[in-house]
Formats: sequence, C-alpha cells, structure tokens
Amino acid sequence: MTIGHGITWEQVVQTAESIAAIQQEDGGVPWPEGHVDAWNHVECLMAMAVAGLHEPVARGYDWLARHQRPDGSWAMKIQDGTPVERGGESNHAAYIAVGVWHNYLVTGKDPGRLWPTVKRALDYVAGLQTERGEIVWERDARGVPATYALLTGCASIHQGLRCGVLLADHLGDPQPHWELAADRLAHVLTTHPEAFADKSRFSMDWYYPVLGGAVRGQAAKELIEREWATFVVPGLGIRCVSDQPWVTGAETCELVLALDALGERDRALGLYADVQHLRHEDGSYWTGWQFANRKHFPHERSGYTAAASILAADALHDFTAGAGIFRDVHTPAVRSFTPVCGCSLYGTAQVTPPTDVR
Repeated sequence: MTIGHGITWEQVVQTAESIAAIQQEDGGVPWPEGHVDAWNHVECLMAMAVAGLHEPVARGYDWLARHQRPDGSWAMKIQDGTPVERGGESNHAAYIAVGVWHNYLVTGKDPGRLWPTVKRALDYVAGLQTERGEIVWERDARGVPATYALLTGCASIHQGLRCGVLLADHLGDPQPHWELAADRLAHVLTTHPEAFADKSRFSMDWYYPVLGGAVRGQAAKELIEREWATFVVPGLGIRCVSDQPWVTGAETCELVLALDALGERDRALGLYADVQHLRHEDGSYWTGWQFANRKHFPHERSGYTAAASILAADALHDFTAGAGIFRDVHTPAVRSFTPVCGCSLYGTAQVTPPTDVR
C-alpha cells in the first residue's frame, strides 16, 4: 500500500523492524554508542507500537519499570543495565507518560500496569518546577537540582504532563497538581524567554513549543514562519543547528509532526518526502547528512531517527488511533509566543542559565 512520496506501509514496518533488531536482550533500545536513555527509548517503543510489534514494546516498558529509581527518575545513560551517568533528566522522566498514553491509544490495552511507574516519574518532574514555572533540566547524582532549564526539554515535559493528566483521568486517579504544573509551564514557555538557557542556534528550540503543545493556532504558525529560512534546507530537511551545513532526520521528522499539528499538511508531506534520502535500504535511517562535504554525519544509523520517521508517517496517514498524539495534546488556551533571542534577557531570572550547556 503506497502512502505517498514512494513510502509504503511495508516500508514503515521494515523501519520498525530495524529498531527491534537493535533492541538489547534486556529490552533496552540503545543509541548507536550503546547506551540507553529513557526518552529515546520511549520514542522507539512508540514507533514499534505503530507497526504492531507489541512483544518488543512490552519488553521495552518492562525495562523502564525495572530501571526506574525510587525517586521516579532514570539515570541519564544506562549501559548494559548499569547507570554510567547518574543524574536524572526531567524530560526523560516525563516522556514515559507520552509513551504509555500512546500505547493505550494504539492498542486499547489497559495502561494500569504502568500507572505506578508513570506517577512516580511525573511527581519527580513536578518536584523540579521553580516558583516561576519552568522545570529545571536535571537532578544530579547527589540529588541537587540544576540551576537552569532548557526550552526544548520543558516543551517536551509539557506534553508529558498533559498525557499524564489524560491517563490519570482515564484510570480514575486524578492528579490535579500535574495539570497545574502543565499550565504554569505553558505560561513560562510562551511568555518568559529569560527562564531558559539560550539554545536558539538549535532547531529544536524553534519548533518544540509547537510540537509539545504549548503554542498553537496563529501564534504557532507565525513562530514556524519566523525561522523557516534559517533552518530548512530545501530538498534535504532541516538543520540541527543554524550555523552548520548539517541536516538531521529526527529533527526534520519532528518538524513534520509540528506542521501536522497545525494542519499544514502539504508542507509536512513535502518535508517528509525531502528527508527520505536518509533512508537505508534495510529500513533504518542515517542520523544526518553533512551537505557541504556530502557525507553522512555522524556515520551511523540511529533507532531514534527511524522512530521519528515512523511517528511522522503515522501522523500524516492516520495508520493508528495514536496518530494524533502530538496533534491533540496541547494547552487548553491558545497562547502567543516570545522567542528566546539571546543572553541579554537573562538578568532578572530566578534561575540564571548559562549560554552553552550542550
């Protein structure tokens, strides 16, 4: 079955199988370097769920339950079942709620088995919210919260909190503090750029407020238009960072998802077609393409890039009941958006972010 621009459903399944092929025996889905982090792991489980690969998905969620720490977090990097970077990132913890809600939408299976894991994770996240409303990016190995927040991470957390509220209501265990945390976070994302480290050279900080649901409507369309020429390379995809001749598949497919959420279907389809040059014949995806040197960079194929491609395909073609996971979960109010535009804004914040943290 052809789904447009030469992509077939069989190719979507092939891509999901390429993710299953790198899944470790214990259920973790690793980066090319071999470590597992909870956020990318969940993204890969969501993609495999779209393709109906339910057994590896179940093993992946079991992995999350086993490796969750008592405070609700996961170690930043886990190698062969052992934490190698022990700090716990807030956006890593929040994303399990997106995955579990997505899995329920796709399969219809009761999410109650994973509910305790989700509750611990989102309570960990909510515990890192500042008085102003941003959520700092980590709690380190000593248990000390970070002194700054990241816009991309907080935009993803916003979606996690919204999905957590939906799960809570579905299971009859309301968590109103998560909804309040999401509302406060949306407010900061849209009106307080001084709350976040200046990462404006990264494309993720451009589109993630739309992808995570904090900004929608006309404000979101204006936001996307504002930096389109900065990041989009016609025929290839989008840059990872504005100052390098390098397009990346995961970011491009995430922008496709953001465009789909805004109803920009033609633009989304065109961008999705453009990035298919990163597809390998076995269904996996190269992470990126350095178009000045005309080489894949880094020279790797990553599960998270394949996963983003599958989720974009589902959003564009409604293969599953989870196709709207990025489209439908958003802040109840339509908000304006003030972009992060530089470090000169960071004089009065409660949490003062540095300008180079990646």
